[in-house]
Amino acid sequence: MEEERTHEAHTIFSCACSCGQKCSFLLLPACPSKFSCLDNQMWHVGNLGKSGLRVSCLGLGTWVTFGSQISDEMAENLMAIAYENGVNLFDTAEVYASGRAEITLGNIIKKKGWRRSSFVITTKIYWGGQAETERGLSRKHIIEGLRGSLSRLQLDYVDIVFANRNDVNSPMEEIVRAMTFVINQGMAMYWGTSRWSAMEIMEAYSVARQFNLIPPVCEQAEYHYFQRDKVEVQLPELYHKIGVGAMTWSPLACGLITGKYSDGVPECSRAAMKGYQWLKERVNSEEGRRQLAKIKELHLLADRLGCTAAQLAIAWCLRSEGVSSVLLGVSTADQLLENLGALRILSQMTPQTITEIDALLGNKPHSKKELRA
Repeated sequence: MEEERTHEAHTIFSCACSCGQKCSFLLLPACPSKFSCLDNQMWHVGNLGKSGLRVSCLGLGTWVTFGSQISDEMAENLMAIAYENGVNLFDTAEVYASGRAEITLGNIIKKKGWRRSSFVITTKIYWGGQAETERGLSRKHIIEGLRGSLSRLQLDYVDIVFANRNDVNSPMEEIVRAMTFVINQGMAMYWGTSRWSAMEIMEAYSVARQFNLIPPVCEQAEYHYFQRDKVEVQLPELYHKIGVGAMTWSPLACGLITGKYSDGVPECSRAAMKGYQWLKERVNSEEGRRQLAKIKELHLLADRLGCTAAQLAIAWCLRSEGVSSVLLGVSTADQLLENLGALRILSQMTPQTITEIDALLGNKPHSKKELRA
């Protein structure tokens, strides 16, 4: 360890680790939850890709939950638990609950009075309204959409604004120039991409370098046991070439990995909600049944390791090279505390354990990968 210093209620240690970056670890107090999730654990805080932005390895997402599935009181409770336990990253989007997620998030931040410099807020722009000019990645919508998000969030700026998919109707130069503009205007600190292909990200980087503009620093990508190729094959190459980090979402495959759908679709589950028929169909499909069979075997492995299936799945995501942070989607405090407990078993993500998981899944991408120490 190189140095020790105090930060609020936590102790911070810094070290020079094998990833080549200076990483910090927050030594957290004992957790009162039945999961004992963070008792004597070390919280990883590292750089987002090769940018200088420091983010917690786990972040709290607001998709489905904030402004929709859960009450504002529960949302506030979840944010407080996350923040008090070392999470500094909170993600939302203009489209989540038609803007209500951003409103809820903004109200909580204002009520809590946390120092703005102590946390990271990210939002995503693409679907802002019904009019043709209220969606996409035109210069007009990027600027107006972000202004709308800032108004709902009651913030002067977001830390990262993401392009929430690529827009084939907008020239790449226009997108990169608009993102550079909102950064130069102080409306955002960085920009990133979400659900972009590696080729599209490289094009944005090339345009930025050609015209002396600001390139993206991060890609938001779906990543879990059954969605691996992009994060394990494509993004590590981008990380090494141009420094783009990965912020991943849906580590539990919309709850599939928890086993909640093993005996059908519960009434209170996400797959039973209005607008999520696609998830119900996915669960009931032949492929879904095959995945559920594999999940049962993974539950046995989790039992052997002394953790829950959710904790194993999240730790498995964190071990992947280039993954800077994994976004969690939860609707209760117990779920959040359980998920945060994934840090407890990071040390058990050994090559032997990873090989066993790969054998169970049978879908390892054909690429050489380094495991995060």
